[in-house]
Amino acid sequence: MKTNKASVVKISVSGEVAHPLRRSPFRLEVDGTPRLFPGTGGITYNFALGDSAFKMVGDHVEPDVSTKNSEAEKNSAYVGYSCIGNSATLISGDAKGEKGIVIGKHGGINHVLIHFKEDVKEKMVIGDKIQVVGFGQGLVLEDYPSIRVYNIDPELLDRIPVEEGDGKIHFPVRAIVPGYLLGSGSGSGDPSGGDYDIITNDRALIKKVGLDRLRIGDFVALENHNDSFGLGGYMEGSVTIGVVVHGDCIITGHGPGVTVVMADGKGIIIPEISEKSNVIDFI
Repeated sequence: MKTNKASVVKISVSGEVAHPLRRSPFRLEVDGTPRLFPGTGGITYNFALGDSAFKMVGDHVEPDVSTKNSEAEKNSAYVGYSCIGNSATLISGDAKGEKGIVIGKHGGINHVLIHFKEDVKEKMVIGDKIQVVGFGQGLVLEDYPSIRVYNIDPELLDRIPVEEGDGKIHFPVRAIVPGYLLGSGSGSGDPSGGDYDIITNDRALIKKVGLDRLRIGDFVALENHNDSFGLGGYMEGSVTIGVVVHGDCIITGHGPGVTVVMADGKGIIIPEISEKSNVIDFI
């Protein structure tokens, strides 16, 4: 696809490994059952890019390494300008110089999620500093002006086998998410600021529509959603492409999170189911 990649700004943004948060001792399942287990933040040693989104006994568990900038205004830029596929470099600590890759953003908690190899994670500690090459915001598909692109590194997009034909683009995805299953995060006015959740409370329905096999890093199509200017833009016939970025949830209206990478209100994006449709396949 023809893009303006050469004109897209590359800019440094930085954060640090974020400590886990515990807002309450228990989280309540849909039926009111209390559960006590970890959620967001920290270095998650046994949950990573490519793992099942339903693998962990937890709630909103973030894969690999959760990061943020401790200053709110700077964190807004850190989250906003970091894009999936961006290079991230450790600039302090025992693993200084090691590189990872941005794999998502989590709204609400306002974390940038970064994949590092397992042996690198074992050397890292909370507070280690990380610098990201923010590259992607401002990317335009020049032959498709109605499509909005967010949160994806142009180099990563180039490696995805997107096919063009008859004025449309065919994008490989793991699954198509019915629009009525998009929950928490809907209504956000900033498509670069995080994610929104697939509602997984009805397990039988999730299995029926084929979402029980979702993995961290999977590209998915959000049916009848035009997220060109914010999340939760329900519009019949629209398609948004996103990436699964955090694990499943037990509380009402939540589930695996999805960060938007491409949105279209005119039916130009055609999702194609493909087994090769995960970020890990293209890095």
